[in-house]
Amino acid sequence: MTNQITSTANPRIKGLARLRRRRHREERGETLVEGFEELSLALTAGAVPITVYHCAELSRPDELDALRTRPGFAQAELIEVSRPVFDKIAYRESPDGWLAVLPSVHTELADLRPGAQPLLLICEGVEKPGNLGAMLRTADAAGVTAVIATDPGTDWGNPNVVRASKGAVYALPVVSADTGEVLAWLAERDIPVLAATPEGAAVYTELDLRGPLAIAVGEEKHGLSQAWLDAARWRALIPMSGLVDSLNVSTSAAILLYEAVRQRTQSAR
Repeated sequence: MTNQITSTANPRIKGLARLRRRRHREERGETLVEGFEELSLALTAGAVPITVYHCAELSRPDELDALRTRPGFAQAELIEVSRPVFDKIAYRESPDGWLAVLPSVHTELADLRPGAQPLLLICEGVEKPGNLGAMLRTADAAGVTAVIATDPGTDWGNPNVVRASKGAVYALPVVSADTGEVLAWLAERDIPVLAATPEGAAVYTELDLRGPLAIAVGEEKHGLSQAWLDAARWRALIPMSGLVDSLNVSTSAAILLYEAVRQRTQSAR
């Protein structure tokens, strides 16, 4: 039997609001996923929700049946909520009636198995959840081996990271670690680093990106730290013709990742 909540004062509703704060997410090892598409992708990737909150007034009639076919959905507690309740628990504009509590995603660096031809994305100090989520979405589309956040300004469980990634945070390995640990891990595996920087010595299209590779992008205001620039085999420049002196970090990551994909695809033909 499906449970129901119609009161915004219900203690479970207050608990959901606390999960918007990083400290509570880390204490509970849980995060929020809002949206039918985001939840669908997480389920397809093998995630098993703890609880799913559904507002029939906001969702399409066929969505519940569609989610019931996904592995893992049947293991979740399904709670039907009223429109006022969902308006209180939703954290995005134009909610579609779906919000779930899922275990937080986390992979230890030591558990990564990069394989023979890894393509890794390193995000140093990225603070804005929207940027980190956008890079995850691109990384999933590009077939990236893993995304590693070094000295992160936000956590993988941030609901806005999940939203911006369209749920892709559950679709590929993600790691958080400090810069020194990641640099040592890369060096042990002989994975060279490409550093994205406006002061790059070579245009990115002139570089051979077909082998094992870690593409490193830096935080929004100051870019990569000196540690990453010093460790890089290549300092890559993305040419710019306008007055703006840098691209959004997620745009830079997308350009570099897809150049690597282009080169690898051509060499495989």
